[in-house]
Amino acid sequence: MTTMPFPAREYLPVLRELTGAFAERLRTADPAAAVPDCAGWTLADLGTHLGNVHRWAATVVTTGDAQRQDFEQPPGADLAAWYAESAGILVDALAAATPEDPCWHFGGTGKTKAFWFRRQVHETAVHLADSGSGHVLDPAVAADGVDEVLTAMLPRVTRWHAVPRLPGPVTLRATDTGDAWTVHPGEPPALGPAASGAATVEGSARELLLRLWKRTGPEPRATGEAAEALLAAPLTP
Repeated sequence: MTTMPFPAREYLPVLRELTGAFAERLRTADPAAAVPDCAGWTLADLGTHLGNVHRWAATVVTTGDAQRQDFEQPPGADLAAWYAESAGILVDALAAATPEDPCWHFGGTGKTKAFWFRRQVHETAVHLADSGSGHVLDPAVAADGVDEVLTAMLPRVTRWHAVPRLPGPVTLRATDTGDAWTVHPGEPPALGPAASGAATVEGSARELLLRLWKRTGPEPRATGEAAEALLAAPLTP
């Protein structure tokens, strides 16, 4: 079973690995290639977005305050180099931060800088999958990403979407890590104890993560009306 979330600084080597893989994708792939799960975007658009997100998050971490969002600032002629610089700015800001210090963020967890260590790992992991990279995501990291959706995003879902209407509890099981989460109906739904007769969603941790972020790919196995309702509902920004 995976201990989640990881201690904040344990996300840093994962972030370096993922951002390095994303930079390599930008260096080697066609920047005009379509990104199927980001409608209308090219790989260059995706790289511009993620690089700007990294720079924005670095400023939030450094100041501790909310910052204006502009994720379409042009990167210049060498997108891969600009993205790598953006990732470096983020990693440096996190490495210099004290995770326990107060900090603004948009999630439903304690308002500390620790949030951003985790958030930027999973922001990068999902967009790396969007890019078509063949990078293999560590199942424990993917399971932590599922946990982030259910513990940090779902409590604040009304910031972005209507409350998901579940007719009963749903248990999600990661078949490769053994982790499980049970979501109970509510305003909004929330994690709770395992429930007999709960609907189920089963798949690898990566399959669960990408499905919760509404990405295409191998589908986890869903059984029961409540499971279908959970998977159909938008849960993330």
